[in-house]
Amino acid sequence: MAERFEIRLAGSGGQGLVLGGLIMSEAAAIFDGIYATQTQSYGPESRGGASKSEVVLSKEEVDYPKATNPDVVLLFTEAAAEKYLPMCKEDAIVIADADLVKTEIPDKYKKKVIVPLTKIAKEGVGREFVANIIAIGLIRELTGIVTEASLEKALMERVPKGTEEMNRKALALGKEAAHTYGKHVLDMKGK
Repeated sequence: MAERFEIRLAGSGGQGLVLGGLIMSEAAAIFDGIYATQTQSYGPESRGGASKSEVVLSKEEVDYPKATNPDVVLLFTEAAAEKYLPMCKEDAIVIADADLVKTEIPDKYKKKVIVPLTKIAKEGVGREFVANIIAIGLIRELTGIVTEASLEKALMERVPKGTEEMNRKALALGKEAAHTYGKHVLDMKGK
């Protein structure tokens, strides 16, 4: 891991981005022993307004808790793409939900991953609301920033009782999506 690794999850309220960020940061801090912070911002609406969750991971104490130059950016809405894509560094992994983001991701982003997260959730699990879990499984597989076991443990601590298997399946679909839609990113890493 680099000295500091930043993840930005951006979309709208109700997509589970804050939960996704919490799960990722808890996997790192509680189960992998990595310093982690998670910050969030969202509009006054509980659903539909802008929402953003940021995770900063480091081998040393995190001196500033917000993402300033994200290594991974997840775009879950068109509005998120319009706002955050211009701020992306060219070597960032840019993930866009093909079902919800219609903005063309420029070719200068060599690590762009266009994946139908919502469709995978609907068809693979029968519930669109697990697209966030698919996304964090995808991010974990593409980056290796936290271990697979720690992410699953953190997930199981956060999900409602009775939904464990559905969420495990969503996490597995994220891993599979990394190999289907993000193979070029994995190839760059030599995975």
